[in-house]
Amino acid sequence: MFSRIREDIKSVFHRDPAARNTMEVLFNYPGLHAIWMHRVSHKLWQWKLYWVARFLSNISRFLTGIEIHPGAQLGRRVFIDHGMGVVIGETAIVGNDVTLYHGVTLGGTSWKAGKRHPTLEDNSVVGAGAQVLGPITVGKNARIGSNSVVVRDVPENATCVGIPGRNLLQKQKSEEASSETKQKRQVIAKKYGFDAYAVSEENPDPVANAMGIMLEHVHQMDTKVEEMCKVIQSLGGDVCSDSIPKLGVKDFADTGISPVLKKAAVDAFDPHI
Repeated sequence: MFSRIREDIKSVFHRDPAARNTMEVLFNYPGLHAIWMHRVSHKLWQWKLYWVARFLSNISRFLTGIEIHPGAQLGRRVFIDHGMGVVIGETAIVGNDVTLYHGVTLGGTSWKAGKRHPTLEDNSVVGAGAQVLGPITVGKNARIGSNSVVVRDVPENATCVGIPGRNLLQKQKSEEASSETKQKRQVIAKKYGFDAYAVSEENPDPVANAMGIMLEHVHQMDTKVEEMCKVIQSLGGDVCSDSIPKLGVKDFADTGISPVLKKAAVDAFDPHI
């Protein structure tokens, strides 16, 4: 018992830079208190002392603001940081070295008996306010972004963000872009302090990635059409006599985006950058 407590305290120092000494962690981390009380209530639950287990669980909820059903299964070195508003359902399974932040819900989507809450495998991290719902599995080393709503499985080593949650693999398996395109992206990103195409592997938003890929495809189509027009005109054809209006910063005046982003939107595909 005491060895597990020491193990839990050490795990806090590995994951929270605000932890300064053992006494501070021992007395001032409600996430640890909730986990320790849950171990007792879970044992009572296994002994079929359901009422006593629920009563102790309710006391823990009152003292810490963290609600863990005594039927839930928690692994070793689970860390609930801050903790207020965390809810873990009856059939939830949490693996080893999992980190949960405040406002997280591991909830169910069905009133039917049986497995109805999520399973979090080892080393996964769930950000503040995230809702992980249903009998789904969050793979090892997965990350769930703050305020995401996850209702489908999350693969290992993936990041899931958004409502509903979308999986973004850390190592993209798509084809590599040409070196020329990569260099252009890097120049734009360096100039504006971000990836103007929104297709960087480090970008955590899969919707932004998709939009960036679409914009790049549109740019490539425009380039091809321009080349075709020049060839037809050289052969005597009368096409493409009117140039396409260029975008200006004023066109983005009512979008609510910052001036830097407006300028980047205009210049993103400028071949002279």
